[in-house]
Amino acid sequence: MSRTVLVVRLDNAGDVLLQGPLVRAVAHGADRVVFLAGPAGAEAAALLPGVDEVWTWACPWILGDPPPVEAADLAALTERLRALAPAEAVVSTSFHQSPLPLALVLRTAGVPRISAISVDYPGSLLDVRHTVDDDLPEPERALSLARAAGFELPPGDDGRLEVRRPLPPAAHAPGYVVLHPGASVPARAWPADRCAEAVEALADAGHRVLVTGGPGERELTAAVAGTRGEDLGGATSLAEMAALLDGAAAVVVGNTGPAHLAAAVGTPVVSLFSPVVPAVRWAPYGVPSVLLGDQDAPCRDTRARVCPVPGHPCLTSVTTGDVVAAVEKLVSA
Repeated sequence: MSRTVLVVRLDNAGDVLLQGPLVRAVAHGADRVVFLAGPAGAEAAALLPGVDEVWTWACPWILGDPPPVEAADLAALTERLRALAPAEAVVSTSFHQSPLPLALVLRTAGVPRISAISVDYPGSLLDVRHTVDDDLPEPERALSLARAAGFELPPGDDGRLEVRRPLPPAAHAPGYVVLHPGASVPARAWPADRCAEAVEALADAGHRVLVTGGPGERELTAAVAGTRGEDLGGATSLAEMAALLDGAAAVVVGNTGPAHLAAAVGTPVVSLFSPVVPAVRWAPYGVPSVLLGDQDAPCRDTRARVCPVPGHPCLTSVTTGDVVAAVEKLVSA
């Protein structure tokens, strides 16, 4: 019988991309990897080398806008897991999330071995209860869980972020700068007017600037791109976005999914980082980067979704000159 391992990460695309080293380690020791993702992370999970199949489930105790808890929904997931009959499950969570509710579902479905990081006492819900220093970068934190579960990276794998290749064909000649003004939550976004000023300043410095965003951000990207940048809001799938970032000389982005996608294709990042979560854990991993933003601002470590400080000083303190200088530093390195 083939050895199927279930890997779980149920939040956003960026969080899923950071599981890449964990997934590759699990895949090295398994015959098949099924990745259980949330609706916002499924497309990212499909980009990870080592994933054979992606399942999508909206988790009531993980999502920021959670669905109600429905007995029928939990029963359907339990039966689907029972039919899959994985040899084991590796449940990855952020430091503020608990793996135990899902571990209960997995145990009810008959999964014989379950590994997770858990601060709380798990009773019989976990076979491997891993503990870890919370100030590790997220990819290293996740990889430490895989290792605790008995999985190691294959020889020659350096543990950096990766995506499946080949990527879609490039639509732009390489060497441009990508500016991504949106963020998963408002507290992590540089103000739109400042982004628009940065497009002008980067163009004045001789850079081609492409402005990216999701389907719901077209108004934002159009305003930011103005007449000097090229507006690509809503124009790319996640795989196409990876190809676009792969051809960039540098990416200017907040602490949101495209920052980690840029790192996964090896592109340098100017990180407009709001300290509502720690940069030591969530900054772009494994690529040259410049971190901008006041990391000692009063919002530090609040996990706020909307900035709790009038004027959003952690990011409004960043000037367009700072961004241009950071881009020049990265492209000339």
